[in-house]
Amino acid sequence: MSRIEQFSYDNAIVRKFAYATIIFGVIGMLVGLLAAFQLILPAANLGLAETTFGRIRPLHTNAAIFAFVGNGIFMGVYYSLQRLLKTRMFSNALSNIHFWGWQLIILAAAVTLPLGITSAKEYAELEWPIDIGIALIWVVFGINMFGTILKRREQHLYVAIWFYIATWVTVTVLHLGNNIEIPVTFWKSYGVFAGVQDALVQWWYGHNAVAFFLTTPYLGLMYYFIPKAANRPVYSYKLSIIHFWALIFIYIWAGPHHLLYTALPDWAQSLGVVFSLMLIAPSWGGMLNGLLTLRGAWDRVRRDPMLKFMVVAVTAYGMATLEGPILAIKSVNAISHYTDWTIGHVHVGTLGWNGFLTFGMLYYLFPKLFNTKLYSIKLANAHFWIGTLGILFYTIPLYWAGWTQSLMWKEFLPEGILKYGNFLETVTQILPMYAMRALGGTLYLGSVFVMIYNLVKTAKQGTFIANEAAEAPAREVSMAGHKGEHWHRWIERRPVQMLVLALVLVLIGGLVEIAPMLMIDDNVPKIASVKPYTPLELEGRNLYIREGCLGCHSQMIRPFRSETERYGEYSKSGEFIYDRPFLWGSKRTGPDLHRVGGKYPNSWHYNHMLDPTSTSPGSIMPPYPWLIEDDLDVSNTAAKIRVLQTLNTPYPPRYDEIAVQDLEKQAGIIAGNLKKEGIEQEGLEKKEIIAIIAYLQRLGTDINPAKQTGN
Repeated sequence: MSRIEQFSYDNAIVRKFAYATIIFGVIGMLVGLLAAFQLILPAANLGLAETTFGRIRPLHTNAAIFAFVGNGIFMGVYYSLQRLLKTRMFSNALSNIHFWGWQLIILAAAVTLPLGITSAKEYAELEWPIDIGIALIWVVFGINMFGTILKRREQHLYVAIWFYIATWVTVTVLHLGNNIEIPVTFWKSYGVFAGVQDALVQWWYGHNAVAFFLTTPYLGLMYYFIPKAANRPVYSYKLSIIHFWALIFIYIWAGPHHLLYTALPDWAQSLGVVFSLMLIAPSWGGMLNGLLTLRGAWDRVRRDPMLKFMVVAVTAYGMATLEGPILAIKSVNAISHYTDWTIGHVHVGTLGWNGFLTFGMLYYLFPKLFNTKLYSIKLANAHFWIGTLGILFYTIPLYWAGWTQSLMWKEFLPEGILKYGNFLETVTQILPMYAMRALGGTLYLGSVFVMIYNLVKTAKQGTFIANEAAEAPAREVSMAGHKGEHWHRWIERRPVQMLVLALVLVLIGGLVEIAPMLMIDDNVPKIASVKPYTPLELEGRNLYIREGCLGCHSQMIRPFRSETERYGEYSKSGEFIYDRPFLWGSKRTGPDLHRVGGKYPNSWHYNHMLDPTSTSPGSIMPPYPWLIEDDLDVSNTAAKIRVLQTLNTPYPPRYDEIAVQDLEKQAGIIAGNLKKEGIEQEGLEKKEIIAIIAYLQRLGTDINPAKQTGN
C-alpha cells in the first residue's frame, strides 16, 4: 500500500500571474480602444510620434497576446499543473524568475514599440535583445514545468498537460525559427530571410503563434477548468486523444493561407489551403468535447456565471476555427483579405475565446485562492452580458465593414472602369462601422472593470492561502503497461517521449513548406532590373517601418483586375529579394503602395506627410510633422550596409565607406526638386522626410525604372 505524503501547493505564484493578467488586460484593451478611436477621430493620435496608430497598434497586439493572454496562460498552468500532478512546482525560485522576467519583457515592449523600435514582423515586432530575453525566460518556464512533471506523484499525464507540453516545444521552435537575425546596433537588426522567403517564415510563425500561444494552452486550460467548474468528467477520453494529435500535426501547415494570391508560389499556397480545411475536424472535436462535458448540467450553466463565460468561450473557439478554414478557401480569401472581415474574425477568437475563458478562470480561482465565496454573482452576470454585447458590437460591424470594402474595391461601371477609383471613398463609407466597433470595445472594457471590482471585494472578504496544504499517495514508478489498458496510457507515462513526438510532428510541416523555399532558387525567379536600395532609400524604408506604415498600407498587388486597374501591374516575387523584412501588410486602411513610385511628385508626398487632408480630403491618416522637422540619423548607415553585404546583398566592395556620401548626394537632388516645386525649408536635404520620399518614389519602379521621380 502506498504511503501518504503531505505537501503544499504554491498559490503565491498563481496570484502574481492573476494580478498581472488583470492589470495588463486593462492596459492592452485601453491601447486597443485608443487605436479604435483613432480610426474615426484622427485627432486621437494626440499629435505625438509615440501615440500614432502605426506605433500603438503593435503595442496593442503584443499587450493583448503576450501580456494579457500570456500571463493568463501561466496563471492557469501554474494552478492546474500542481493539482494534476499532485506536487508543488519544481522550484519556487524558477517560478519567480519566470514571473518577473516575463513582466520585464512586457515592460521592454511597452517602451520600445511606441519609440518605433520594431522588426515589423507580425506578433514578433520586438527587437533582438528582447527576443533573447523571451527565449531565456521561456527556457526557465520549460525547466520548471518539466521538473514538476518529472517529480509528479500522479503516474499518468492528463490531457491538459499534453497541450502544455506541445505549447512549450512548438513556441520554442517558432520563436527561434522566426527570429534568426543579425544585429546592426543594440536596437536594430536584419533578418536572414528576405522577400517571399521571409513572408513564408513569418506567417509560419504568425499563424502558429495564434495556434500554439492563443489556442493550444487555452485548450489545455479548457480541459482542466470546465470539468472542475462543472464537477463533471471530460466527455470523451478518446476524442481528446484524436483532438490533440491531429491538431498539433495539422495546425503547423496552415500558415500560407495568409498569403493567398500573393507572390508566394502556388504549391505553398495550396498546401496552406488543404491543411487549413483539414483543421475543422480536430478543432470542432475539441469544441464538442468541451461543450458535451456540460451535458446534463445546463441548468447549472444558466445559474453559474463562471460556466456561462466558459460556454461562450468554447463556442467562440468553435466559430473562429470554422471561419478560419473558410477564409482559407481561395475564392473566399479573394473577398476577405486586406479587409476588416479578418479583423472581426481575429477578435471573435481573442475577445470570445481567450478573453472569456480567462475571465471564467479568474472567477474560479479567486474564491479558491482566498478561501471564500465570490463577492457577487449578480456583478459577474452583469460582466457576462455587457461583455457579450461588447463582442457583438465589436465584431458584427467589422464583418459589415469588410464586405463593404471588398464590394466597393471590386465594383466596375458598365464602361469598364472602377466605380470607386478613389480609395478614400471606401474608407469614408465604413467610418460608422468603425464607430460601432469603438462602442463595442468600450462596453467590453467597461465589463472588465465590473469584474475587477468584484474580484477585489472577493479578495478582501477572504484570507489568501499562499501555501495550500495537500496530500497524495507517493508515486510508484512504473513504465510497464497494464492488461486491458488503453494504448495511449503508455505515452502518458513518458513526458519526454511525448515532448519528442510532439516536436517531430510540428517540425514535419514546417520543414516541408520552408525548406524548398530556401533551397530551390526557381521558387523565387530573379529579375535582372531589381537592384538593392540606395542608402537613402534604405534609411527611408527604416523610417516607414518605424512609423508602422505597414499597419495600414500593403505592398502586394494581387493578380485581380480590380487591383491592377487601381494600382498597376501585379507584384512579382523577384521584386522583393532585397526586402528585409517583407512589408506586404495584412490590412488596407489606406491604398496599396507597391506601385506608388513615380505616381506623385515629391511635393505631394511632402504635403501628404505634413497634412494628409491637404492632398487627400477626408483622410484618417495622422500627420507626421516630425519627419519634416527631425534630421535624418545616418550614424549607422555604414553598419547597415555591412550587415546587408553579409546577407549577400550585392553592394560593391567597401561601399559602406562611401554610402553616406551617396546618401547625401541623392538627398540633395530630392531637396532641389522640392524647392523647384515650391517647398522652401532651411536644411531640407538633411531631414527625415527626404529619406521617406526617396523610398516611396522607389517602390515598384524596378520593373520600370523610368518612373522614378526626383532621384
